[in-house]
Amino acid sequence: MENEHERPATFFRFEDLRIYHKALDYVEWVYQVAKNMAGDPLAKTFFDRFLISANGIALNIAEGSSRNKSQFVYYLKMAKSSVRECVVLSTIARNHSFISAAAFDDSKNHLMEMTKMIGALIGSLQRSVKPGESEEEEEDI
Repeated sequence: MENEHERPATFFRFEDLRIYHKALDYVEWVYQVAKNMAGDPLAKTFFDRFLISANGIALNIAEGSSRNKSQFVYYLKMAKSSVRECVVLSTIARNHSFISAAAFDDSKNHLMEMTKMIGALIGSLQRSVKPGESEEEEEDI
C-alpha cells in the first residue's frame, strides 16, 4: 500500500523548491495590490513593471534549475536582482501612496525572507561543487 504522506514526484524539480513557492506567493501579493489600483492609469503602468520584476524572481529560479550548478547560481543571483527591483518598486509605491505603510512592511518582509532563502540555496550549491568535479553532469538540479 502506498504511503499517503509521500509527496508525488514532480516532473519539474524547481516545483520542489520552497523558494519557488515563496516567489509565487509574492507574485500573488503584487497581483492583489495591483487589482486595488485598477482604476488609476498611472498606477496600472507602475504595477505592470512591478509584476514583471516579481515574476522575474520565480522565472529565474525555474530557468536556472534546469542548468548545471554554476549556471543555477547565476540564475539565482538574477532572481536576487529581481528581489532588489521589487524593494525599490515597493518604496516607490509607498512614496506615491499606491500602497500603505503596512503593505510596504509586508512586501519588505516577503522580500527579505526570499533574499535569505536564495542566499542559502546559492551557498548550498557552491559548497556542493567539489574541485575537479564536472559540472556538465549536474543537469536538472
